[in-house]
Amino acid sequence: MYSYTYDRMTGGLLLNTSPTGFSKEPRPVYAQELDILGFDQYWNYDKQMEQPYMWAEANTYWYRGVCVAKLKGGNLYTAPEIIIPTDENGIPIVPEPDGNFLRPVDIQAMVSANLDILQIIEQTTVKKILAVYEKYKGRLDLFHVAFSGGKDSAVLLDLVKKALPKGSFVVVFGDTGMEFPDTYDVVNKTQKLCEQEEIPFYIAKSHFDPEQSWKLFGPPSRVLRWCCSVHKSTPQTLLLREITGINNYIGLDFVGVRAHESATRSDYKYENFGKKQRGQYSHNSILEWTSAEIWSYIYANNIVINEAYKKGNGRAGCLFCPMSGGISDYFRRYNYKTEIDRYINLINQTYDGEKQKKNAESYIINGGWNARKNGREITNNANRCIEKIYNGNLIIEVTNPRNDWTEWIKTIGVLLKRENNYSIFFNDSVFDFDLKINKTGYIVTIPEIILKDNPAFGKLFRQVFRKASYCSACRVCETNCRKRAITFLEGKIKINNCSRCHDCHNIDSGCLLFHSLRHPQGGGSSMKSLNSFADHAPKPEWLRSFFELKEAFYSEHTLGPMMYDIFRRFLKDASLNEKNHFTKFASLISKIGWETNTAWGLILVNLVNENPQIEWYIESLDIGHIYKRQAVEDMLIAANVKPKDAKSIVKAFKRLTEIPLGMNLHFGYVTEEGDLVRTKCSVSDPRVLLYGLFKFAEKCNDYKEFTLATLLNDSIDRDGISPTRIFGLDREDMTPLLLGLSAKYPEFISASFTHDLEKITLAKDKTSSDVLELF
Repeated sequence: MYSYTYDRMTGGLLLNTSPTGFSKEPRPVYAQELDILGFDQYWNYDKQMEQPYMWAEANTYWYRGVCVAKLKGGNLYTAPEIIIPTDENGIPIVPEPDGNFLRPVDIQAMVSANLDILQIIEQTTVKKILAVYEKYKGRLDLFHVAFSGGKDSAVLLDLVKKALPKGSFVVVFGDTGMEFPDTYDVVNKTQKLCEQEEIPFYIAKSHFDPEQSWKLFGPPSRVLRWCCSVHKSTPQTLLLREITGINNYIGLDFVGVRAHESATRSDYKYENFGKKQRGQYSHNSILEWTSAEIWSYIYANNIVINEAYKKGNGRAGCLFCPMSGGISDYFRRYNYKTEIDRYINLINQTYDGEKQKKNAESYIINGGWNARKNGREITNNANRCIEKIYNGNLIIEVTNPRNDWTEWIKTIGVLLKRENNYSIFFNDSVFDFDLKINKTGYIVTIPEIILKDNPAFGKLFRQVFRKASYCSACRVCETNCRKRAITFLEGKIKINNCSRCHDCHNIDSGCLLFHSLRHPQGGGSSMKSLNSFADHAPKPEWLRSFFELKEAFYSEHTLGPMMYDIFRRFLKDASLNEKNHFTKFASLISKIGWETNTAWGLILVNLVNENPQIEWYIESLDIGHIYKRQAVEDMLIAANVKPKDAKSIVKAFKRLTEIPLGMNLHFGYVTEEGDLVRTKCSVSDPRVLLYGLFKFAEKCNDYKEFTLATLLNDSIDRDGISPTRIFGLDREDMTPLLLGLSAKYPEFISASFTHDLEKITLAKDKTSSDVLELF
């Protein structure tokens, strides 16, 4: 809510009444962290553990308003380098003169100085919490606080206790089994306090322990985050059903999400329905709080502090998370070596491939493990469900199925059997297919035309056999089913009284286990040819010359032979060059204005579909995430790219950001430190999105009916790349764009979003080339 400065007098934070723009998320630094990093070699300080000595903003350390140190580098096994800044005369800056001992932050004085503002913040938030409670009181089955043991949820719980009457809510701790050891101490203390205050406190935990699930699913990754569903949301839903005694209960959870934590969370709203958990309300009560306000509130209200923060950890979530890295990983392994090494051993046991076995340490440090997108490199991972098109049929070969397909098919229709032939009644239509039993499983055959003409049925039909092949009772489907039609007995599925709402199919690829272990089945770019530009990515002057000279460019250019060949490759992949001729598409781009973001939006769509290097940037680099140059090289090497080529691919990214692709479309940028960042593109003309949608559909077997959820799901294994991924657009960006396109170009697209139902249909008689005619 408010900005802050550092108070030289107290050594603490001083909140200001002016609203904050971007918070650098300061956190207190205790003696433990200073010892871990080796600051005792530079400064003198008592080893007391009760009061912090200074504050850190990311990797920068501030003592009473003065920047006294920075950290550089660091990974799981290696401590970061300490950099001591100097003054204008080149003399190292010291926090205290003459080697005097550091003075702890005067917490009491800091709290007193911030008391007036803290009261305003507290009262404002308490009113928000009470207002949403009053709004839904009597209409919902349950209110609960999502408690994690971290600082934000601790503050949230304290505020909810102040806002709501006793007996009106419960507290639920989602124990993933992968928490910081120090978190469990906080949970125990909080549980005892709640019991004293007669506040029900529950713990939700998966029936899988982490070692079981990591071996079953393979280690989680940035894309394959099955862990959140299996270890968090599913156990909580099952617990809340038990608490309420209602299968289809509707509740509201108070969540300690803050907008300043990440670029993604900055777009969150205070209240939402179904975003955190299907069919449930959420209230992000402290959404606008900064960490400066959080810590000030903690000290002012004597809230229990998780000791993990005192040991240098900025967050206290899962102990070894695929979303973490760098210095964060160093702190975690230093403090919890036994626990971290347990997960490292699981990764080493689970991963196959010579490159991992030869250099397992590098593979883990450099992000090979958390960058996986399928199960190709998982050891002993037989492909249990193979889908292929042959002679006009979709053939699904299922090997060693784990569950009964005749149970799962109840979720999409009524089954009628005639020897090896079957009919399925789906939405007033009847579809025939064959199923033949063999020694290891069975083979399913269905005409491809059925699936093309009925894409909704085709998706569900495939998913039935994925579920049957892989289902190991993670119970995610069970929690999605609000009718309680799905039950598991000793790991085997049983379905009764199914209403065919298809909620059990609204899971990545239909089955989380299939999704995590799936093998690539066609499509995608060859990693061997990924380095498309060598060291000669296009420059602005090359493009200017091309569009000014047009057809004459090929005879009048001044590029060297290798530059010319590589630039022609770029132009060809962008559909600007065909056999040394200025294409019709190039003429269109010239007419639009070759430097505009509209032109480069169209060009980028073509490049993604034809150029493996551009495709890799889009697929591998998440919007808003800052990637260290070395980390990106390591990601490429982990994907079988030679080290020399990896350097070229990273180097080319900077060149690409210096042409209109980066300067006008805002594809991305490179920081002064050389870090790579991909950013949300400036799509000012919705027709660019329409072009991207048609290109996407044409890449995906010309299927032209899908949902927005499908478009936004980056982890689905498919040949095309969704324009949402290409341009970095989210649901709030897409919904008005799609509705606008549907209204203006109904002959091309129909989009509707009503009552949690969403459907996007592209005209079957139109192509991406037809979209270009709209320009």
